Amino acid sequence: MSSPAPDERSEPVGSPMSAADICASARALSGYLREQSDDIEEARRLPGEVVTRLREAGMFRLMMPREWGGPEMCPAEQVEVIEELAKANASAAWCVMIGCDSGFFAGFLEDSAAREIYPRLDMPTAGSATPSGRAERVPGGYRVTGNWSFGSGVTHADVVELACVLHEDGAPIRKGQGTPVTCGFLTPASNVEVVDNWHTTGMRGTGSCDYSVKDLFVPVRFLCNIRPPARRSGVLWRRSTNFLPKVAGVPLGMARAAIDYAVDAVKNRVEFPSGRPLRNSGRLQSVIADSEMMLGAARSYVFIAMEREWKRLENNEQPTIRERADAWLSRVNVAQAAREIIRMLYDALGSASIYSERSPLDRALRDAETVCQHIVMQRKTLSMAGAMLLEADTPLLPYI
Repeated sequence: MSSPAPDERSEPVGSPMSAADICASARALSGYLREQSDDIEEARRLPGEVVTRLREAGMFRLMMPREWGGPEMCPAEQVEVIEELAKANASAAWCVMIGCDSGFFAGFLEDSAAREIYPRLDMPTAGSATPSGRAERVPGGYRVTGNWSFGSGVTHADVVELACVLHEDGAPIRKGQGTPVTCGFLTPASNVEVVDNWHTTGMRGTGSCDYSVKDLFVPVRFLCNIRPPARRSGVLWRRSTNFLPKVAGVPLGMARAAIDYAVDAVKNRVEFPSGRPLRNSGRLQSVIADSEMMLGAARSYVFIAMEREWKRLENNEQPTIRERADAWLSRVNVAQAAREIIRMLYDALGSASIYSERSPLDRALRDAETVCQHIVMQRKTLSMAGAMLLEADTPLLPYI
């Protein structure tokens, strides 16, 4: 199997949509996504109609370049869109957060190759950053074989990334002090075999299945090295981690929805056995106030850190050690804070929280636990950010 022949169209197709249009579309989808939440979870992926609605709303084009008619949204705008979606359904928001990387990847390809692999603006990409594949150099490209895990959205993606260790003449290509050279490749999703193994605690609707290819020829033009310098000059492509900030939108939206639900749930309920309105309970009042305080602080940290990084890049400078550490810490913090908020609300509402058919807090708690296991949200990475601040010799994650 191999990639298709070049598309004859000169630029990706799609009706123009501004950042404001897309934000409005995200808000407009809220009711529909809430209604579809049970079906999304039961399917363990986004159903076809849900994907269609997200495409039509422009959710997968957030990072598409302006030159193509895309919005080329800055990180703050991306987070706001993902946050809106996550208020309604965390799995859909996660799939959009991953799928809209298409425009980011496009910025690291030659324009003709980018237009070939992305002939339309609304084409989601799936993939894993772990180099679990082997790419053997051959005339005109590479032969790729591998198995990857956590391919969020791979069940509906148009394009899939294959992260690999590069090989030549049967041996890994090495750089500097002997570290193997890794890189990503883009291929149409039709070339990938999906393994239906996504059975999880939470985020069940993301379809984050394993996927594999065997002896797949990928033309060299689809080798996608996201290390600067990019092929495009826009601020969005000046740092290889500029696809990361938007992940914060998922826990932000989840926590916001949980608080709003809890506030609404207690308005017309009474305490047993006193019959006193629950809204007059000092215990519940404290939990709601504590939740708002935690979310407000976490959200502010995310946007402050993100905007400082962005301003630095706008000035054609690289973020400082402190700014990089803050960006990472703000993302870990917001996920951990969202989980704690949802736990507090779950406990505050008591036994009513455990019924998945009656309370969205059941799904929210499971989703929050699963989100916090992602590498960019795990507490175990705090030591790496701390090492940066202490100027220690500890090896760092490449994303920090």
